[in-house]
Formats: sequence, structure tokens, C-alpha cells
Amino acid sequence: MVGYDPEGRCVSTAEAAAAGSASGLVTRVLVSPLDVLKIRFQLQIEQLSSRNPTAKYHGILQAVQRIFREEGLTAFWKGHVPAQFLSVGFGAVQFMTFESLTELMHNVTSFQARDSLVHLVCGGLAACTASVAVQPVDTLRTRFAAQGEPKIYLNLRHAVVTMYQTEGPQTFYRGLTPTLIAIFPYAGLQFFFYNILQQFSKWVIPAEAKNGAGVRNLVCGSCAGVVSKSLTYPLDLVKKRLQVGGFEHARAAFGQVRTYGGFLDCVRQIMREEGPGGFFKGLSPSLLKAAFSSGLIFFWYELFCSLLCTMKSPESTKRKEG
Repeated sequence: MVGYDPEGRCVSTAEAAAAGSASGLVTRVLVSPLDVLKIRFQLQIEQLSSRNPTAKYHGILQAVQRIFREEGLTAFWKGHVPAQFLSVGFGAVQFMTFESLTELMHNVTSFQARDSLVHLVCGGLAACTASVAVQPVDTLRTRFAAQGEPKIYLNLRHAVVTMYQTEGPQTFYRGLTPTLIAIFPYAGLQFFFYNILQQFSKWVIPAEAKNGAGVRNLVCGSCAGVVSKSLTYPLDLVKKRLQVGGFEHARAAFGQVRTYGGFLDCVRQIMREEGPGGFFKGLSPSLLKAAFSSGLIFFWYELFCSLLCTMKSPESTKRKEG
């Protein structure tokens, strides 16, 4: 169902966008706590270890307990409104572009739409397109998830106005370079491995066993998300560090803060002060999030597309007319 299928095309580009939006919305609600943990870990300069007395967060369980104690349950959904705009917008643009690109590749080149390499390239390009479209919202989401108490931004409107007046319009595109560098291989590999795993699962599991299609989509999506996230994680961390530039005063309660002059300067400072391990801070919650979010995104997208196809089937039309 993911990608253009010349033999069983039943979802239009607009319907693919709608299914992508819906899958992003549902998934975001479920994985938001893991996203908050991941961002907190990525932005911490100190080593993530209980042996470091200056470190605010040591591990997943300790961080969950501390955030809950200091900020309450709602802290795990900080920045949820901009995050939902991000998920809905990203899902719509990504899947709409992906479906269009795979169809274009099938019609104007010698490649088949179902080839894994086609999914690798089209998945990366689709994600880059979606990233440019929603980057301002991603920056807002990161700022909200990163701020402690007392809050710097009271609501979404206050954040937009304050950032625009004090830092200028370019601040909404902080971290765009590492975002595009990271998202192409991440999303491309995600679609690539999902396609391969789907083909493998259909080879292992008989075609007649259709009852497990939803579970298969969930498992294949989760595995694809973990592999692709592991390979591209350092770039995601650099992006998060750059996105909170100019926001250092709001992070004083979390420990040390740093100012970075750009992508390469950020990489050099992390390597010098935190070592190679600094590029993998927050990897554990990030992999958990990747497994859940990637699996759920593909699961819900396939489900919503199936529902749209069912509603358009002749049998469904006859029942409505009857």
C-alpha cells in the first residue's frame, strides 16, 4: 500500500495526504513522552550518568521520575500543539510527495515503483520536502519541549511573536541544514527497509494469512525505524542543539549551556567537550520513539488507506445505495 502500485491503485494523492495526516496525529499523541525525553537528553551537556553529580538526567527511568516530580504529568506533552501541527503537516506532505514521486519514477524511468531503491530515493526526497514545509513548527516544538520552569513562552502565539521580534524570521529555520542532511538518509532508509521487510514477510508468511497484515505492518515499520534512526542519530542531535540557539537562558535550570556558531562548530564543540559518545546522547529513548513512531505511522497509514479503499469499493457503494 505504501508507494505507487500500478496493479492496485485505489488511493489518490489527496487521500494519501489525508491518511498521512491522520496517521501522524494519532502517532504523535502516543509517542510524545518519548520525544520529550529524547530532546532533554540531547540538549544536556553533562554526561548522562549517575556518576556525574552535576547531571540533571541519568537515564530513562530517573528522568521520567524527575520530570514528573518537578513539572507534573503534562510536562510529557510539552509543545504538543506545535508537535501536532508538525506531525499532521509532515505526514501529509511526506506521503503525498512519496506517492507522487514513486508514480513519476514508474512512468518516466525504467525503474519499477515497488523497487526498494526507488523507495530509498523517493522516501528521502519526500521527507526533505516535508521538512522544509514544517521546519518552523519543528523549531517551536523543540523550544517548548526544552524549556523548564518558569516558562519562557506562555503559548504558541507568544512564542512566535517573541522569537520573531527578538531573533528575526531566520530563527524558525535554525538547524535546517543538519535536518536536511539527516532526514534524507533517515527517511530514505526507513522506506527502503520497510519495503524490504514487507517483501520478506510476504515470502515467509503465506499470502492467505491476511489477518496478521496489521501486525506485520507494525513490526516492519518498527524495525525499519530502529535501523534508520541508529544510522543517522548524530545528525539529529546536532539539529536539536542548533534549534535552541539563542534560547540558552531558558535552559539554565538544566545544567551547562553552549552557543554554537553553526553546524561544523557544533560538531567540533561536541567532539572536544563530550567525546564521540556525545553524539549519541538520548539514543535509548530515541530508538524507543523510532520503533513506536515508525511502526505506528506505517500501521495507521496502511489502515487508513485500506479504509479509504474499502469505502470506494463496489460492494461498499452498493450497500450505501441499498
